[in-house]
Amino acid sequence: MDINSTCAYCGVGCGITSKHDINSGELISVGGDVKHPANRGRLCLKGATLGATLSVGKRLQKPMLAGQPVTWDHAMDHVATQFQRIINTHGPQSVAFYLSGQLLTEDYYVANKLMKGFIGSPNVDTNSRLCMSSSVIGHQRAFGEDIVPGCYDDLEHADLVLLVGSNMAWTHPILHQRLLKARESNPSLKIVVLDPRSTATAQLADVHLPIAPDSDTSFFVGLLAYMASNNALDHGFIADHCQGFDDSINVAQSSCPDIASVAKACNLPIAQITQVFDWFCQTSKVVSVFSQGVNQSTSGSDKVSAIINCHLASGKIGKPGATPFSITGQPNAMGGREVGGLANQLAAHMDYKNPQDIDRVRRFWQAPNIVNGAGLKAVDLFSAMGDGRIKAVWIMATNPVFSLPDSHQVEKALQQCELVVVSDCVANTDTTAFAHVQLPASGWGEKDGTVTNSERMISRQRSIIKQPPECRNDWQMVVDLAHRLGYANAFDYQSSADIFREHAALSGFENNQQRLFNISELAHLNDDEYRDLKPIQWPISRSQGLLIGQQRLFANGRYATTNGRARLHPVTPSGLSTATVPQFPLWLNTGRARDQWHSMSRTGQVAELNQHQPVLQVDLHPFDAKAFGLRQSEWAAISSALGVVHTQANINPNQQQGHVFMPMHWGKQFASRGRVGQLIAARTDAASGQPDYKHTPVNISPIATLWRASLISREELTFDNSILWFKHHTEAGYHYELAGTSRPSDWLKWAHEWLPPYNDLLQLKVCDQSSYRLATYLNDALQAVLVIAPTLPLVNTTMVNILMQQQKLTPQQRLQVLSTGLSNHDEKLEKLICACMRVSESDIVGAIEQGNQDINSLKKTLGCGTGCGSCLGEVQQLLNSHSVCSP
Repeated sequence: MDINSTCAYCGVGCGITSKHDINSGELISVGGDVKHPANRGRLCLKGATLGATLSVGKRLQKPMLAGQPVTWDHAMDHVATQFQRIINTHGPQSVAFYLSGQLLTEDYYVANKLMKGFIGSPNVDTNSRLCMSSSVIGHQRAFGEDIVPGCYDDLEHADLVLLVGSNMAWTHPILHQRLLKARESNPSLKIVVLDPRSTATAQLADVHLPIAPDSDTSFFVGLLAYMASNNALDHGFIADHCQGFDDSINVAQSSCPDIASVAKACNLPIAQITQVFDWFCQTSKVVSVFSQGVNQSTSGSDKVSAIINCHLASGKIGKPGATPFSITGQPNAMGGREVGGLANQLAAHMDYKNPQDIDRVRRFWQAPNIVNGAGLKAVDLFSAMGDGRIKAVWIMATNPVFSLPDSHQVEKALQQCELVVVSDCVANTDTTAFAHVQLPASGWGEKDGTVTNSERMISRQRSIIKQPPECRNDWQMVVDLAHRLGYANAFDYQSSADIFREHAALSGFENNQQRLFNISELAHLNDDEYRDLKPIQWPISRSQGLLIGQQRLFANGRYATTNGRARLHPVTPSGLSTATVPQFPLWLNTGRARDQWHSMSRTGQVAELNQHQPVLQVDLHPFDAKAFGLRQSEWAAISSALGVVHTQANINPNQQQGHVFMPMHWGKQFASRGRVGQLIAARTDAASGQPDYKHTPVNISPIATLWRASLISREELTFDNSILWFKHHTEAGYHYELAGTSRPSDWLKWAHEWLPPYNDLLQLKVCDQSSYRLATYLNDALQAVLVIAPTLPLVNTTMVNILMQQQKLTPQQRLQVLSTGLSNHDEKLEKLICACMRVSESDIVGAIEQGNQDINSLKKTLGCGTGCGSCLGEVQQLLNSHSVCSP
């Protein structure tokens, strides 16, 4: 028996197929859905290992009040009573919901409806504020509505693809594989990457432009001026379909009058810029893909507008292979935007700025307390908790203490808040520590509803396993609260299908083709049709009884503005909103690691996903490493004006000098001090409210550790503040890397404080205490292995994990455990490059030295890159550095 659903990770929205035992219904495996148009059966490694994340594990399984388990009635009575008390005392604007792109559209819809229509508070925002809200502003400015005009197929029709602020090879690997295959089929297709970092995506591009931080606006404003100077404007399209061109071109020609000014702003060679500008001007089929490198900036909205302006001015929009294209980070960031999940949105692409829209939603919902203005955006929302304006917040399926900038202030804000409710499937996160009430939510694989991906494709997410008995869907919790607050008639939903039908109906209510977001044909689905709904792109129509989706928009040249014309928005490059200073001389850029997701509450459970980058590392250029006194893999402190993070140095010649990069995933569950949000100031885009995660002035210094250790344990452990540590999951338990700046007088006594229970041990120590080895046992079963040395000792983790899974060890095996540490410190930790095919860095280097001089040859020899393909950029880097030059 097969069940088709949708992946839980990025915004590509890949279809998955779960296979079940035909008799018991038990899940057997999870794979790609060959019929889903987004991925056509392919999955990245994260998606391919989804089945391994479905164990109950560290699930929150019961409602908790003040840290104690209670019944659902008790918990919801408390939530409703406290919400009502605070509303009565301080008014509806004193309460808020903070939502997530991990929610299903149906969850989003009821939360937005309850807060904005019935409680009467506009304070509903979402973690999508942190990744896509600048794109929303850019779309609304240009198109009159938050519209992504293109589709994935446009990548396969294009002759030029610009990837702007996107490491697509790692963040959207299946989409990147489609692009690379398109280039194989069309050798004239050029791929250009604009990114300060030489990423895996850049390694596989035809041209990489390592632009200066925050200079994207100058690049595209300069491109607009260059098009005007080189007869590359589509004057007919501008005259027939656009407005605002004259103001936009005047600003462009004033601020970036020539190539030299663009080159200076972007710190790029004039010849490189000229080449890419000429390609854009001379190519009719151009797709400009942009993501977090564009959005996560204090000028993110203007960057988006600058990109869209170039497409409008050249008429490269609404045609196969020609479009600006925002790709989202989360699986349902788009669905949340459809229902109005952002504080500056109302519902169904209707706007607070239009009194008719407000009245229309009020009448459709029959809402007694409809709000008439925008609420607080994420950063401002948590600031309002800190100063007492927000007294109660319900946080759903997200971890803001981990993800928001200036996380120390977020912690203080939650401590100040009278009522903090968190609904999540995970028991312990950086945020649940501050919850007065925890509500156990359904997780991926248990939910039933819909999501919308980056190309406007609505897909069903179906339940493939049973949820724990006391877990509930988020929409069910919100409906429960609505009933207890007295709004039962308006929230009489029995299923996710009921909610979806109402959501679809609202999109068409008094629409009259004024709003492009229209899925009202789906409002008529019965339960069986909803259950069997195939992936479909909006807007949706019906012809001869069949549902018809629309791949791309604006082919007719008509937009969702009042007069039907697209708007070019004048953009003046603003540059960086902060600067490095002698105390903080380096620029910190943050983003994703290849095989991880957000705070690793899901991916961190999978041993296979922890082998590419098992610890938090900061990438820095060799010259910077020398200048700041750092060696490879040495512990380092990254400091900003706000805080300090402890990490390990990764010396990377592909990193720009003066710039460092650190991934965002290591919160309190996986590192002693790894939360990147501690460093980042809460500077936001004035229009979108999106924080800048890409440009933080920092310093870096080595941490003078006296010892380092590898520790493998059956159980999760807790250490005191004197120990530096990272943790990742293994097949048998947990692997820790430890370090310290002081040495205990007695290693065993020190370790006894935090080791799992044992009744037998073997130890090996040296007189000067510089090295130590310990293996502990409980009833002859191996419990923990600790290896300590002045520098990081290597441990045969495969062997230890195998022995740890045995119930009883032989005397020879017990001795074998203590011999696991390698004493040769010149040995390197083996890095797994291709996790799909289990190919290591040394495997690839060896094959290159044996004569495999290109990617195709390595694919045939080793199989690397033949799975999800996200390793190909690193394979190319190894080719570049190890290939034998021809004589």
